Amino acid sequence: MTLPGDVMRSVDTWTDLSGFKTLQQSAQADAKSALPVVAKQFESIFTQMMLKSMRDASGSDGLFDSQASNTWREMFDQQLSLNLSQHGKGLGIAQMLVRQLGGASSGTDAAATPTADDWQQRLGSVMHAAGSVAEKAVSWLPEDAQAFVRDLAPQAAKVAKQLGVSVRAVLAQAALETQWGQHMPQSQGKSSNNLFGMKAGSSWDGAKVNVPTLEFEDGVAVRRNAQFRAYKSPADSLADYARLITDNPRYAQALGHGDDVLGFAKGLVNGGYATDPSYAHKLAAIANSPQMRQALDALKKVIGAPIPSE
Repeated sequence: MTLPGDVMRSVDTWTDLSGFKTLQQSAQADAKSALPVVAKQFESIFTQMMLKSMRDASGSDGLFDSQASNTWREMFDQQLSLNLSQHGKGLGIAQMLVRQLGGASSGTDAAATPTADDWQQRLGSVMHAAGSVAEKAVSWLPEDAQAFVRDLAPQAAKVAKQLGVSVRAVLAQAALETQWGQHMPQSQGKSSNNLFGMKAGSSWDGAKVNVPTLEFEDGVAVRRNAQFRAYKSPADSLADYARLITDNPRYAQALGHGDDVLGFAKGLVNGGYATDPSYAHKLAAIANSPQMRQALDALKKVIGAPIPSE
């Protein structure tokens, strides 16, 4: 007896519950034929446990420290574990299981089956790659608008609630100030993690960077050098931004606008947040842009629920 093609292929998504059920039934009917597929599923479970242990050991950096973001991270790790085990040789655990349990790896022979030393080498490579990812996270640089929204949404939602506006408004301002996270004030190649273009005035006693900027004086754009606040993480930037807008009476007109993004933006401009006369309309345009809509829609699909106060 042989397994049908739709069963012999691995389960491609961790949410494919019907695929797992079919695999279980087929394994009961013909254990030997199902062994390579089941071995890959076992490897995916092991890989997920390893990723979880590595994340727990590295601790939280603040930006992703929320119940919602933890759920998204777990979902990502589950899918990543499947992808690592189903494509290529993975960590080699599945091959070792097939050989030791009496089966034969599809398309491989005994000589190709990894030894314990091979497996340790592969595991070391995976851990090294994971370490590189963690290092890059220190200098956060999202690859596109969807990554920008996905990474910032949990903390931005908290800030939006404090300001009485939609999370879309907060994300739109950060996108306007940083071009979707691609351009933040930097010093010696190190990002300031400043999401909102907040300058370092005389009252600011934290880290700062000095960079060229474009200001509008009497409606005319001029080049200036200015000092900007620098943060350890984007989460610190969001928290500081929330304090500034809620505590400074100049920005009282920006609070409590709900999903009226233009009203929120005009309140910021009236308080002197920006000198660009088109700032409010630019912010509203980004909030209503296809990029923002697509990013929020993609986020809804990931979490499987509406986003509060879009």
